[in-house]
Amino acid sequence: MAHYLVQASYTSGSWATQIKDPQNRIEQVGKMFAAKGIKFICGFYAFGDYDLCFISEGPDNQSMASALIAAVGGGAISKMHTTVLMTPEEGLEAIKAAGSVEYRPPGS
Repeated sequence: MAHYLVQASYTSGSWATQIKDPQNRIEQVGKMFAAKGIKFICGFYAFGDYDLCFISEGPDNQSMASALIAAVGGGAISKMHTTVLMTPEEGLEAIKAAGSVEYRPPGS
């Protein structure tokens, strides 16, 4: 399974709606994403450039992208940033595999 860090910001209209009818949107969107085989591992509201972030696990990039496109297409999100994550084991395998890549910097 692939892992993702997703950071998103709400529109001002979305905040206004949530003030009138407070809901745990992270939990609700997590249930919606579950239909695509995506599990929310954890989610948080945040200060700074993004209003919320979550880590999720999904079957593949296409499934995750389709769920995120649907969420952004709903109009409540003003911006989103997604980072594909690797487990420590996957990262170590990538580092080991880098040893077999022949790379020459420009000018060498």
